[in-house]
Formats: sequence, C-alpha cells, structure tokens
Amino acid sequence: MRCVIARFPFDLVKSDVQASMKGIKPEPVTGDSVKIGRRAYPVKQVGEVITRQDRRDFTAGEVTRALTRLGFTCDVAATTPVPARKLSPMQNASALLGAPAAA
Repeated sequence: MRCVIARFPFDLVKSDVQASMKGIKPEPVTGDSVKIGRRAYPVKQVGEVITRQDRRDFTAGEVTRALTRLGFTCDVAATTPVPARKLSPMQNASALLGAPAAA
C-alpha cells in the first residue's frame, strides 16, 4: 500500500512491517501505540524503523493512519483534557469566598 509519511511516499506491506520489527525490543509506551504480533510498540518507534527517518520528521498521526490502513491495531492516547464541571454563578462566588469560619 502506498502512503505518505513526512512528505515522502512509501510502499508498505504488512508482512514487511512485521519483519522489520522482528527482534526489536519495544520502548515504553507513553502515547500512541500499535500492536505488532504480541507486542505493543510506540508508533514513533515503528515509524522510525520502517521509514529510516528521524522521529522528529513525522507525526504519530501519519504513522498511525498508515498502520491502521495496513490492518494493524493502533491505540491513540487521549490528549484532550477532561472538561471541568461548569459552576453556576452562585457556586463560583461561593467557591471564591470560601467556607464560613466555624464559631
């Protein structure tokens, strides 16, 4: 399958990606990951191996998109912060003033 990573075209095949990652120890996963065989690899590590480019040259999204199209299972880390609970104006004022002092 032809895909573009860091503005360069690559012809990737699932079996070639699996063969490239064979024998490579996975780094600790801190963000997006891809399952290759029984191991979970960071997407950037896989991208570096299959493209032979520096990790700073491409995004995790580019590699995730390509690996998903090849049929690999990718886990995308949640980067969106959980929205804070919306306070009513009365609750907001109460929180700003603090609790009454105990007598």
